[in-house]
Amino acid sequence: MQERGNVLRIFQETKKAVSTGDSAAIKNLSNQTNNTAALTQDPDNIAAAVIVYALSKIIERQDYQGLPGWKKFYEAYISCIDKIIISVEKRDDESYREHIKMLRKAIENLSGNLKQYIQDVFRKASINRASKLYEHGLSMEITSRLLGV
Repeated sequence: MQERGNVLRIFQETKKAVSTGDSAAIKNLSNQTNNTAALTQDPDNIAAAVIVYALSKIIERQDYQGLPGWKKFYEAYISCIDKIIISVEKRDDESYREHIKMLRKAIENLSGNLKQYIQDVFRKASINRASKLYEHGLSMEITSRLLGV
């Protein structure tokens, strides 16, 4: 993982912003990570950018909070962020990557409209972050390879 300190800061500040429901601050943190990802072309930074951006969109849409499964999903998401922070602090890149995967798997455990909505948010988050990487000068080939879009 490159720019470990930046990834740690992003997730720590994201956790604080989540507690206040500040989706704009979370989105800004994702943009900061995306800038670093564009410079380093580091998949770990790119994963952080997508996860944080998706979270900003999820928090922004308060109507999700009334859907069945929201509370369990939200708790799993926050728990994974805590574990990501610990993994980065311990310099345990494999654990970091596993917790990133766990966040995505939390979506698979959802049902109904909430599952569809959040899957859509992640898909759009990947596309949005890819667009930003391309704007920073990465080729389409590199951008698509790094994000899998």
